[in-house]
Amino acid sequence: MSKAGDFDLNDIKRRMDGAVEALKKEFSGLRTGRASAALLDPIKVDAYGSPTPIPQVGTVTTPEPRMLSVQVWDKNLAPAVDKAIRNSSLGLNPVVEGTLIRIPIPPLNEERRAELAKTAGAYAEQARVAVRNVRRDGMDALKRAEKDNHISEDEHKRYSDQVQKATDAEIEHIDQLLKQKQEEITQV
Repeated sequence: MSKAGDFDLNDIKRRMDGAVEALKKEFSGLRTGRASAALLDPIKVDAYGSPTPIPQVGTVTTPEPRMLSVQVWDKNLAPAVDKAIRNSSLGLNPVVEGTLIRIPIPPLNEERRAELAKTAGAYAEQARVAVRNVRRDGMDALKRAEKDNHISEDEHKRYSDQVQKATDAEIEHIDQLLKQKQEEITQV
């Protein structure tokens, strides 16, 4: 049984998984010298008076390993997409051809690689903190459940061990993802 009082181990695991999924999304936006459609996901375009993600105003593709293209659905938005990409922190210079925007992905220099690796480390630490916060919430719920006599001391211990194992597994997963991303970034 994974439910006791207001403690739910499945919910704890789901929330920890959410932190890892958020990290994966952050990592997908970090440039590695290769074109990835996810690279443009965090960039917002001022479309029809509200900030809109690029994938919601056009089709993003990777026609070549070092090229992205955005086929904008409304030709009036092409200049806004161009401006949003140029103003992003990605250091990209798009070329507008009507409703098609081509974005060459320049090779990364050593300084930029080191900066991206450091950013990846910061994202991973945020995910670790999020997982630890979920762990703390779970442990607090267990203490309350024991105090309110919903679970015994033995159950508290057993559930605590399960929460700790889940935490350790997620932290290890985060570390593996970070290692992979840093290897991607530093490959020449």
